[in-house]
Formats: sequence, C-alpha cells, structure tokens
Amino acid sequence: MSTALATDARLAAYLDRIGNPEVTGPDLPTLRRIVAGHARSIAFENLDAFTGREIALDPDGLTAKLVHGGRGGWCFEQNLLLDGALDALGYATTCLAARVMWGRPAGAPPTPRSHMLVRVDLPEGPHLVDVGFGGLTLTGVLALEPDVEQDTPHEPFRLVAAERAGYVMQARVGGELRPLYWFDLTEQLLADYEVSNWYLGHHPRSHFLSGIMVARPESGRRYALGGTSLAVHHLDGPTERRALESPAEIREVLEETFLIDTSGLPGLETALARLFANG
Repeated sequence: MSTALATDARLAAYLDRIGNPEVTGPDLPTLRRIVAGHARSIAFENLDAFTGREIALDPDGLTAKLVHGGRGGWCFEQNLLLDGALDALGYATTCLAARVMWGRPAGAPPTPRSHMLVRVDLPEGPHLVDVGFGGLTLTGVLALEPDVEQDTPHEPFRLVAAERAGYVMQARVGGELRPLYWFDLTEQLLADYEVSNWYLGHHPRSHFLSGIMVARPESGRRYALGGTSLAVHHLDGPTERRALESPAEIREVLEETFLIDTSGLPGLETALARLFANG
C-alpha cells in the first residue's frame, strides 16, 4: 500500500537508518533482520502529539521525520514506513488494523481499530510484523498460525483465534500470556489510518495528548518512558525504575537512551514542564 520508500535513494536511507541489515531478497531471513533493526533503531514516541504538532502519514513526511529527522513515531508512522520498505524490496504485504486490549479489564467494551500491523505473504506462508506497539513492540516475525507460542528476540508471542472472528495477539509478560490486541485480516487503506491518526492526535480523551510514551528495545532489555518515570525491563531479571527530575533530564534520556533527535522540537522542555506542574 505505501510508497514511502519507492525510490532507491529512500530505501538506501532507510536501511542505513536501521543499521544496514543484510538484504538477500524478499525472504524470511531478510524480513527478520529488517524488523529487528527497525525496532532497535527507531523508537516508539508520541512527542508530536504531546507538543501539539500534526502527524503526517504521507510518504514524504514519514521519510523526513523517521529516516532523515532521527525521530521515532507511533504505530501508523512506524508500520507504514516499514510497509513501504517491504514493498520496495518486493514483499507482498497487506496492511491490517487492530483493537487494543492491553491494559483494559476483561469484558471491557471493544476499542476502535486504532492500531496498525502488517501481513507479509512468504513462500513459507503468511506472517505478521508490527514495529509500532510501544513497550511490547514485536521485535521478531510471527507466522500467522494460532495456538503456537512463538519465540522472538524478546518475549514469546502467541496468536489465539477469537470467539467470533479474527485473532488475539498475546505476549508472555511476567510468566503469563496477556492480550495485546484483536485483529482480523481485512485490508486497510491509508484513509482508514488517517481517521484513527487524527483521533489519537486531537481527541480530548486521547492518552497520547496528556503525557509522553516512549519505548525502545535493546538486546536483553526494553526501555520505557512514561511521563517522568524511566523503566528498564530486563528479560531475565527485575525491572529497574528511576524518576526523572526535570525537563532537561527527560530530554537527555530521549536523546541518549531512546536515540531520538529532539533538535526539531523547539519548545519541548516547556511542554515537558507540564508533567511536573501536573504531578
């Protein structure tokens, strides 16, 4: 669907941004290397929404921000960028949408289709990729096969057939398989994502407006920043937490831990000061 990386120059810049993974063709090993490099290099972040900036999903905007601008983004930006790269490399992809279940009580009313993921059809069968689910971003590639717990570079994941239709994506967190989101295989268009993208960036009840949410995985750990609290989740050990004490300290963490270039965000520290004024 996406044409964000339809030129050789754009594709080369993207591959450089994610660490120049070895590309042997539109195959499963290359897909795994691209997903791992993307997740490690481009942080999930909502700094534009938090600071009142519009979030563009057009090809030029995605490339300028996430590739050349040293920024991260949320699910639509991340997965549209990835989808554009995969299309340029010759993969057969289908863009999908999901209803988020993470953090919601059992039996809660369904949420809108406010999350994006991508199906990739390979000779080995259909697979799923998703580099935009925040603190539990998928760092591997999942076979579209229900009821099988699949290893990734981080947590194991599993797909479960939903009662009525579609699938529930689960991740093993704290020894327990927990639901992340529900999705089906209906193809989504850019226009579908534009609606949800606008809602999340403007509606008063959007949690992306009132605080900052930033995440990035590394080998053996995940970093997560929620408001003024920095967490390091070790896969084989406890979680470390540290309270950040000033806008300047948050900005330093954004740059050094999450690898985000904040130079294009004038007024960021003023916006960050709201986190302490409201705390």
